[in-house]
Amino acid sequence: MMELLAPAGSMEAVTAAVQNGADAVYFGYGDFNARRNARNFTPEEAAAAVSYCHLRGCKVNLTLNTLLTDRELPGAAEVAAHASDIGVDAVIVQDLGAVRMLRQSVPDLPIHGSTQMTIHSLDGVKLCAGLGMSRVVLSRELSRDQIAYICQNSPIEIEVFGHGALCMCWSGQCFFSSVIGGRSGNRGLCAQPCRLNYGWNGKADEHPLSLKDLSVAGHLKELQDMGVACLKLEGRMKRPEYVAIVTGVYARALREGREPTAQEIDILKQAFSRQGFTDGYYMGQRGPEMFGIRREEKEPKELYAQARSTYENGENRKEPVRMFALIQPGEPARVAAEDKLGNVAQVEGPVPEEARNVPLTREKVEGQLQRTGGTPFACEKATAKVAEGLSLPLSALNDMRRRVLEELMKQRDVPPQRRRTAYQAGVRYENQKEPPVFTVSLRTVDQLSADLLRLKPALVYLPAGEGAAHPEAVERCQRAGVPVAAALPRICTDAELPQLERDLVAMRELGVEEALAGTWGGVQRAGRLGFQVRGDYGLGVYNSQTMKELRRLGLISATLSFELKFPQMRDLSKAIPAEFIAYGRLPLMITENCIIYNHYGRHTCANVNLLTDRKGERFPVVKAWGCRNEIFNSKKVFLADKQADWRRLGVWGARLMFTTENAVECAQVLERYLNQGKYQPNDFTRGLYYRDVE
Repeated sequence: MMELLAPAGSMEAVTAAVQNGADAVYFGYGDFNARRNARNFTPEEAAAAVSYCHLRGCKVNLTLNTLLTDRELPGAAEVAAHASDIGVDAVIVQDLGAVRMLRQSVPDLPIHGSTQMTIHSLDGVKLCAGLGMSRVVLSRELSRDQIAYICQNSPIEIEVFGHGALCMCWSGQCFFSSVIGGRSGNRGLCAQPCRLNYGWNGKADEHPLSLKDLSVAGHLKELQDMGVACLKLEGRMKRPEYVAIVTGVYARALREGREPTAQEIDILKQAFSRQGFTDGYYMGQRGPEMFGIRREEKEPKELYAQARSTYENGENRKEPVRMFALIQPGEPARVAAEDKLGNVAQVEGPVPEEARNVPLTREKVEGQLQRTGGTPFACEKATAKVAEGLSLPLSALNDMRRRVLEELMKQRDVPPQRRRTAYQAGVRYENQKEPPVFTVSLRTVDQLSADLLRLKPALVYLPAGEGAAHPEAVERCQRAGVPVAAALPRICTDAELPQLERDLVAMRELGVEEALAGTWGGVQRAGRLGFQVRGDYGLGVYNSQTMKELRRLGLISATLSFELKFPQMRDLSKAIPAEFIAYGRLPLMITENCIIYNHYGRHTCANVNLLTDRKGERFPVVKAWGCRNEIFNSKKVFLADKQADWRRLGVWGARLMFTTENAVECAQVLERYLNQGKYQPNDFTRGLYYRDVE
């Protein structure tokens, strides 16, 4: 049966999930998980939670799914070592450097790839398998056909989200909260700006970024038939009653081989919803009906009280055991218990005496063995072998039953023996002494001018589709002695892969040898097509271990996360050449839903549409590959007058990222960075390079 994985932000929520039928729970402790605002656990509480779960046949996954700095990796290694020691069943990870650290320090602890890795294609799954992961959580935007295709061909387990909040942006690619407010979703502190008011034409009078909660109720059998290994429920920030309700509904449906009833779906809505639920992504039906907001409603006190009774009033969760007894003359009475995992416990009691009145019978002994109330066990079968004419006090039988179940509990609580070694950061690479060269990334060939080429950028990143459709633009660069790299789209599903491959092959035939990839699937595919691969900012390069792992994977350079400050960039050990974003509008979101179409009812993507927030800031919304949207910051990062601060970072390249600029502006910007002009944006920002990101 498909595993049901429930969220837990507290010990009470663990109890609620387990007692309502969860097969596994996930929680975080420490500062290295994507819900740092949740209460989370102390190490002692985590150990108690693991013990509680394992006694009741429930697995535990630890969330370690944020991007980590070099200074944080040793602490994360300690958390992982403790988790391994107490018997955590798997750790959920986003950061490639953390994966490298885990393989070194706790090599026997299973690793699951977080949805924050933006894995949305078979190529991405295969790369994760090659990194040693045993399971991957797919992006929530995938349709059922896409999920089915990945499941049919995946070398590792697939987990999908089944219920709970939906992010507007592809998970792992959202920078809205960090760029606007300094609280990073990739660091576990998303402020959820997507739930606020925005609008068009200068008015913030809509909620175009607030999706309804996901529910796949009605599709459970289909997901199970596809081969999905695990259905994940979202909600570590939710109260225990919510966890109990949602877990209970899905657990009962899965156990009984059915879909949730209309009454159960109504209960889910009462527990929490944003004007109902959506299965739009799963059904491949995007549109305005997927959106909703949370209305202030009365707390469903009766429902919550009923939910609390499921986990506050004793044991509702029972693990099946088989009980055995052997009572023979002249020998100590023996009782044994065996669970479904193969654990066997055995105890001895007093020697039975000859019966003076009513002798002990097999039926009486088996009846006493079955009385497991108050324990997490249920006796599915009792077998006793009792010689005739013997007597044994029932109190002795009850004592042996109690002791054998206690012994069985101890056996179930023994953590597995796993290797662990001290984390070692390893060799450091010297920063390069030369100042960085300038690279430029373009959205369209219309931004490519003779003036730009005359300034001789070290490399031009051109979208693969643009280069394939306009070979003359590639040839112009080559004639000017300016190398071109094919920029892969930020999102490309398996259904879209044939078109991307055609574009990439066309660029290879034009003599383009390098590619820029910002997702793990893109890295895998570009490499297979013979390109030398450069890593884009979407890979979340936040520490030296990630750089080393990218080197091992064969990448020739990497773009550092623009959530890092300059001193952090400088201190990174750069196993491969690094570049950073030195100019441009920082990307805030890439969305599967076209918010332009949702509002206007037509595609006006050729224009630059401006999304307005409550403060009057206007964010350009542009068409992304595959009929998606990209939302960019209202202000451009501008650092031409700060070159003393970044020329000594030890990076290979400073990228000028052009989005809404015309060809004249593109050339003017590069000219200014080359200290040959006077261009300066009317309104600009220094990005996150000088301020702390939480």
